[in-house]
Amino acid sequence: MNIHGIEYDSMLNGDGLRAIIWVSGCNHKCPGCQNPQTWNPNSGSPITTDDLNRLFNYLDKGYPSGVTFSGGDPLFPENRSTVLYLCKLLKEKYPNKTIWMYTGYLYEEVKDLEILRYVDMLVDGPFEKDLADVNYHWAGSTNQNVIDLHHTVTQNV
Repeated sequence: MNIHGIEYDSMLNGDGLRAIIWVSGCNHKCPGCQNPQTWNPNSGSPITTDDLNRLFNYLDKGYPSGVTFSGGDPLFPENRSTVLYLCKLLKEKYPNKTIWMYTGYLYEEVKDLEILRYVDMLVDGPFEKDLADVNYHWAGSTNQNVIDLHHTVTQNV
């Protein structure tokens, strides 16, 4: 899987200070997307062991609240196996850190994916330029949902 980088100490894509993994590959191609350079799955560069070691060193500091997968789309079909592996690894190594994920898919379309067992918060749905709202917390447009997956699964939604 290719990434466009890992950003550290972000406060914009989830709660607290977080690392953001910007993945390559997206089928949604939303008009007005802030990251169209991530649409091509061959853009960026392959995620490396060095990338993961830097991420782990960051998370070992204690203060980061977790990791966010964004892009591109972490649930782009070709990304799913690597993202699943990373989510499992992160939850095993850092059970008290949260994993957020931004996807253009609706929750109903992806709710049965194994990946979501390891994700705490999901921001779903394509960005819709006409519904953009800078005051809508954690999402770019009001059609998107910010879903606490632990609560959703517990409630059997």
